[in-house]
Amino acid sequence: MSSFWKSVLGTPEGLVLLAGLCLSLALLAALAATAVWSPGYGQLLAAVIATNLVFGRVTAMSLGYATGLDDLSVVLANLLIESILVLAFYPLFVFSWRGLFEVKTLRPYLRSVRETAERHHRTIRRYGLIGLFIFVWSPIWMTGPVVGCAIGVMLGLGMRVTLSVVLGGTYVAILGWSVAMRQLHDQVAGFSPLGPLAVFAFLVVIVVAGYLLRRFLRRQRRTSGRGSVD
Repeated sequence: MSSFWKSVLGTPEGLVLLAGLCLSLALLAALAATAVWSPGYGQLLAAVIATNLVFGRVTAMSLGYATGLDDLSVVLANLLIESILVLAFYPLFVFSWRGLFEVKTLRPYLRSVRETAERHHRTIRRYGLIGLFIFVWSPIWMTGPVVGCAIGVMLGLGMRVTLSVVLGGTYVAILGWSVAMRQLHDQVAGFSPLGPLAVFAFLVVIVVAGYLLRRFLRRQRRTSGRGSVD
């Protein structure tokens, strides 16, 4: 191992990144073992995790409940994947922020997250840690813990404080949404067996529409910014 990587992994952020990688490997190993022990159950867990990565926690929970998974499986799957996202993204963003190094393939994503965080961090600064907690917990912005980590860095918060607030807000949000989505799916299932799947499909449409809208607005801001400079 080169001296550069030793110095990076020797930092507190490097240890967090290492913890995130270890947790990722543990999750993959658990999914592989589950796929052998119970293929159907393993596929459903993998689908919930993939849905979380693409469409977010609420849609992932909706899929889990629509396919008949129990509360513990749905909650743990989302808790693990979002913990991994935080533990992996936070150090990578810090390293990029400090100019230490940057993964080229993640550069567009990091730039997008940074732009989103810059639009919100002044508002969050007014309310401090409570504002950051509410930002991560609330589904209004549909940004999740990743942007919360970036805002914590921009606010100059320490690593332990940022991770504690972001993970705390994430866990509270997941537990709250698990209760709400379970009740919603139970009520909808009483009207039609296909009701829960309809809820899942509706959430997918909402998330995709929100993504396209944000992308359009971001493009408009960039266009207007270039026009004002010219």
